[in-house]
Amino acid sequence: MKVLFLARRFYPEIGGVERHVLEIGKILAENGYRVTVISENFEKTHSLDKHSNSSSAKATGKVFGIASVKIEAGKDNRWKKFRIWKELWGKRELIKEADIVHCHDVFFWYLLFRFLYPRKKIFTTFHGYEGNNIPGRKAIYMHKLAEKLSNGNICVGDFLKKWYGTKPAFVTYGAVDLNEFKGEKSKNEAVFVGRLEEETGILEYLKALSILRNKGKDLKLTVLGEGSLENAAKKYVKENDLNVEFKGFINNVEKYINSANYVFVSRYLGILEAMAAKKLVIAEYNNAIKRDYLQMAPFAKDIIIAKNGEEIAEKLIKVLNKNSELEINDAYNWVKNQTWENLVNVYLKLWGIKSS
Repeated sequence: MKVLFLARRFYPEIGGVERHVLEIGKILAENGYRVTVISENFEKTHSLDKHSNSSSAKATGKVFGIASVKIEAGKDNRWKKFRIWKELWGKRELIKEADIVHCHDVFFWYLLFRFLYPRKKIFTTFHGYEGNNIPGRKAIYMHKLAEKLSNGNICVGDFLKKWYGTKPAFVTYGAVDLNEFKGEKSKNEAVFVGRLEEETGILEYLKALSILRNKGKDLKLTVLGEGSLENAAKKYVKENDLNVEFKGFINNVEKYINSANYVFVSRYLGILEAMAAKKLVIAEYNNAIKRDYLQMAPFAKDIIIAKNGEEIAEKLIKVLNKNSELEINDAYNWVKNQTWENLVNVYLKLWGIKSS
């Protein structure tokens, strides 16, 4: 059976959606499915919200058994969708031959082909929301259109039902490879995982460290990521004489997660990875949709969720003064069932295929 994934980013780009598509595709390929992923080529043109600075993003051909095909979509502007449609038109044989077409957040890529191939099975995974913004009417309409024209969908997070009115066939929070993470006892240190942007809370985490230090609780932090707030973050660290090390984008984040006690992260993939390593998660939110993104998750009671640096510091001080083993074990007991193999079975159920 031929499966075609459409995704804005794919390997070797770094990010939650990229990892999701890669791991699902790998397992499908290992089980005899012919998997192709069409994604943008970010080698020459990177948008401002790029996840990585990878210089090898042109990678095409076979990737872990997956056929990776790149399109030249160009810069983000009003003409981009037309360039994408033109590129996909030139690759329409891949669409025509596919038994299953599955879009990852980019249903509009497929919009024209939905009417060209009306009997083709088309599905969508909704992975998140618009950066740091509350969704407007256009975003909600596009979600509803994708839902209406798809044969079924998966929502990554229950919050999508509330904010977009989406009716999912399945809800997931992603998956994790438990073999990559070890419940090691570690030093009293923290690691930040994510882009250095407002929505990931980097400056609020640093503010919390400053408050902790003033209260006699000095916590070392390793920062894994890059972004538009990098210079501001480094300036704040210098001005407040904080024990913080900036590593930039790191491929093997599991190494740093395993060696820390606390993980500052606010996206599902990073949260699941930290819970798999039996580390305490501290997740910051700065608006209502991000609050629901975190608080409506099944693991919300097992992590620290805070709205700003002051609240992060307040909750961390309580943790530093007591044993939080119960919360960590509860989180691990939930996440150990969130495997990539189980998630593949969700996809197969959505497609109406019996898992082996």
